[in-house]
Amino acid sequence: MRHVISLLIENESGALSRVSGLFSARGYNIESLTVAPTEDASMSRMTIVTSGSDEIVEQITKQLNKLVEVVKVVDISESAHIERELLLIKVRATGKDREEMKRMSEIFRGRIIDVTDSTYVIEMTGNQQKLDSFVGAIDRALILETVRSGVTGIGRGDRILKI
Repeated sequence: MRHVISLLIENESGALSRVSGLFSARGYNIESLTVAPTEDASMSRMTIVTSGSDEIVEQITKQLNKLVEVVKVVDISESAHIERELLLIKVRATGKDREEMKRMSEIFRGRIIDVTDSTYVIEMTGNQQKLDSFVGAIDRALILETVRSGVTGIGRGDRILKI
């Protein structure tokens, strides 16, 4: 089962390394990892997507809580939450493909953010399924380069991750 784990961590050098080291030392895979400062400059928020049974994720959570730099850990996938990911994709856009890329971008609510004589760079945000669907809907031969940010998420309603 897929889990989205969100944690507050002290903004110190080596903290990210210790968290990722915990996963690798125990043979857990990180599918996606995002980290950025919070409104408190001394803290960062980390979002980790991993797969495993509830027991494995519970063990991961307990191990994360033991790390000194980790302030709080929450599996946000346990309840209602919002996930988003950013996709930047460079596609070949010449001849008839140029109009098709523009149309596909509009259908999926993407934005063309860079235009040259032969390429478009399209920016799109959404959940993983939406981005995967977009990439699957366009001709693979037209894709020149893709960059994805990884999942970031937040609990819905009154559920917050704060100290």
